[in-house]
Amino acid sequence: MTIYFDDIRAGHEVITARRTVTEADILWFCGISGDFNPLHTDIEFIREHTPFRDRIAHGHLVLSITGGLRSELDNWRIVAYLDCQRRFLAPVYAGDTIHGAYTVTEVRPSSSRPGTGVVVCDVKTVNQAGEVVHQGADVLLIASRPADDEGADGSGP
Repeated sequence: MTIYFDDIRAGHEVITARRTVTEADILWFCGISGDFNPLHTDIEFIREHTPFRDRIAHGHLVLSITGGLRSELDNWRIVAYLDCQRRFLAPVYAGDTIHGAYTVTEVRPSSSRPGTGVVVCDVKTVNQAGEVVHQGADVLLIASRPADDEGADGSGP
């Protein structure tokens, strides 16, 4: 079922599926991003120079995984991803299982794109221990329900 701007209300919460981050994810992201910082690649450096217990996942890798996890957001008629803000609060290691928790904080019609609206979501990435490892906000441009959409009952999230 497609969810349009008109269906979304402030306070609505979306919890994503979960996914376990793997060592392969971290190494592949090194190759994809070109970021071979020792925090992601050198266990001896980490043990000698950091408080971390193992290689850590790139913050942007965790952000990418969280954004791709299956959820109700897959049904939102997203036109554009306008903004993304994150604070990286705690490390994510290979073997950690993460999920996203989204809360709609603002819903307003777009002032520049007729037929769309802006939705702001507070976003948290949470690990298997319930610890928030990332926190921030996403700003999305969502299509309004087409005027000729038959059968729309106005109910939504």
